[in-house]
Amino acid sequence: MEKPRVRIYTDYKSPYAYVANQRLFELEDTYGVDLEWLPYTLRIPEFMGTVEERTPHFWRKVRYLYMDARRFANAQGLVMKGPRRIYDAFYSSAGMLFAQRHGLFRPYHDTVFRRFWNHDLEIDELSDISGVISAIGGSAADFEAYVRGPARAEHDRIIDEAEALGVFGVPSMVFNGELFWGGDRIDMLIERIEKPETIAVALGSRHRK
Repeated sequence: MEKPRVRIYTDYKSPYAYVANQRLFELEDTYGVDLEWLPYTLRIPEFMGTVEERTPHFWRKVRYLYMDARRFANAQGLVMKGPRRIYDAFYSSAGMLFAQRHGLFRPYHDTVFRRFWNHDLEIDELSDISGVISAIGGSAADFEAYVRGPARAEHDRIIDEAEALGVFGVPSMVFNGELFWGGDRIDMLIERIEKPETIAVALGSRHRK
């Protein structure tokens, strides 16, 4: 019997994606689902606006969000240092796709998140991401060839597909066509995994009204 599949969109520069990892990986063991991890590389100007457009209200919100994410990180024994600048996470997203194809996803994923939030990795430096690939047993040369070749087109296609599903932020989870955004929606996702038929009937009934 085929396992239920949950698609997860993530971005290495998102603090809330980082702190959601533990609970998402637990879904595999606890509920027997397959997790399909895909990059959704946030475009910061679209997500937060330009620096010139950001008001004092905006910065109060940002400071709170990082403080809140740090609470979740501390509860898991994770270090979370605030980002030093605005990052383009394309290389790290390409690294995720490359690592998956070569059976290196989990060590890559854990290493990139941990080192980035410890200020030990620049996710927008090709040499840094190549170094991670090499350190976990992959070929840095093959990865760099992938980046120079089909990586950008594949990455952009995945983003377009995600947005067609309604994705706008991370972490986002898709199960049976239903979208859940944020670590605080994992409990609702679990309800769907445990009782997919009941939930589907209820949703269908509501939509027909």
